[in-house]
Amino acid sequence: MTEPSGGREHGGGLDAAIDRWGGTRDAWIDLSTGINPVPYPISDLDPYCWTALPDRAAHDRLVRAAREFWDVPSEAEILPTPGASALIARLPGLIPGPGEFVVDPHSYGEWRAAFLASGWQPHVATQHDAGIPHAEVSVHPDNPTGIYAPGPDRASFGPASCTDGPYEGFTAIYDESFADCVDPKDSLVWTTRSPAFVVVKSFGKFWGLAGLRLGFLIGSPGLVARMAEALGPWPVSGPALAIGAAALEDRAWAEETRTRLVRDAARLDDLMCGAGMHREVLGTPLFRTYTVPGFGAAADWQERLARQRIWSRTFSHSPALLRLGLPDPDDWSRLETALAA
Repeated sequence: MTEPSGGREHGGGLDAAIDRWGGTRDAWIDLSTGINPVPYPISDLDPYCWTALPDRAAHDRLVRAAREFWDVPSEAEILPTPGASALIARLPGLIPGPGEFVVDPHSYGEWRAAFLASGWQPHVATQHDAGIPHAEVSVHPDNPTGIYAPGPDRASFGPASCTDGPYEGFTAIYDESFADCVDPKDSLVWTTRSPAFVVVKSFGKFWGLAGLRLGFLIGSPGLVARMAEALGPWPVSGPALAIGAAALEDRAWAEETRTRLVRDAARLDDLMCGAGMHREVLGTPLFRTYTVPGFGAAADWQERLARQRIWSRTFSHSPALLRLGLPDPDDWSRLETALAA
């Protein structure tokens, strides 16, 4: 059971689980979303963050912190946005097109929905027509498999200003919503030195502050300017600007968190595989995707855990897969008890 959004599947949907299995929100452990259960600690904010319109200085501080944290090429611009979802919904209408697009139908469903809503058509031919705008979306690492997009060959990557040849009429979009929990060298942000390449970042998952609604567009100056115009003035709140900047400037927290996530992911794997999951585990350090023995048995496992007030995620396109995020440090014992029940 997953919570639909216009026909698309997402994690979350705890309200629907409560309606079916009972209990209060505080009684449930939500492992369906892949959000860091130990969020970045929020210090006291200056009152003006809440009472004044966001100012340019706060915006510029966040952009500088993002450029340094992700080592963004000088050719690319950065735009803070009200979450990655706002970018996904608008990007297909702002890149060259409409034309044909490619996105894994089993990956994050909002991309396909956004391209279709903007008049793009799925690419079905064996060879792309060079006269038609073409866009490819790769979730890097993928959700729910955790597989990395191959990306172009860095050693032979074209000049920074390349707009013709293999990139004419082409846009590559990398959704790096889960990339910050893995080694930074595996990011594909470096590709944005070409205007044909775009990277989308989500702040809420790695830093565990999804309710802050903060995302980033990294791409060519022209694309960033068009997105800024589409979003209008003050798209990101003052508190989000301040918290985002502080978090991105805190490299020590990021490094310690990556280490903890890897350790906790291994602990979850040991628990779930010991309870009967296949050992071929997919996912990232923020979420683990298990293959449940028996066709369709993932739904049975979801119900089994739900009766213990633990919410997980299943996938209609892959009924053998069960995805769990990491528990809060205080919730491990409850998960162990539920698995033993």
